[in-house]
Amino acid sequence: MRLLLTSDTHVPARAKSLPDDLLAAIDAADVVIHAGDWIDDATLDLFESRSRRLIGVYGNNDGPSLRRRLPEIARAELGGLRFGVVHETGAATGRERRCAERFPDLDVLVFGHSHIPWDSQAPGGLRLLNPGSPTDRRRQPFCTFFTLTVADGALHDVVSHRLPPRS
Repeated sequence: MRLLLTSDTHVPARAKSLPDDLLAAIDAADVVIHAGDWIDDATLDLFESRSRRLIGVYGNNDGPSLRRRLPEIARAELGGLRFGVVHETGAATGRERRCAERFPDLDVLVFGHSHIPWDSQAPGGLRLLNPGSPTDRRRQPFCTFFTLTVADGALHDVVSHRLPPRS
């Protein structure tokens, strides 16, 4: 099963449109996970129309309309792994411990908010993944999103895709 992880798309606030590489990855994925800060309904509509399966949550910058359509926390079993999705996890310091305590029933937690790509593992095995942002690199050298595969109850080929600078 091919997964695309993204977050913090911030369209149209930080970008006028989504990068072509991200759109192609949506089309290729079996499951798309978006960890919040969509900003507008049109972006959610676009993801819904292009995704085979979409799992998403709202973020701190998402208004009432998106909050009516999306949960704060999403959970799904994918390929034998228990996934959770949330926008914010707090400060980087102590993140693994906090998330393992908050989500003891998960194998993988996808989160956003910081725009900083993150891949770590908590004691006890919880894998934490933040795909960064495909539109707003903030203090990072590149805008990013993740792809990975799930097979036989394990994650494989977790790749952070660096996007070319917007013109």
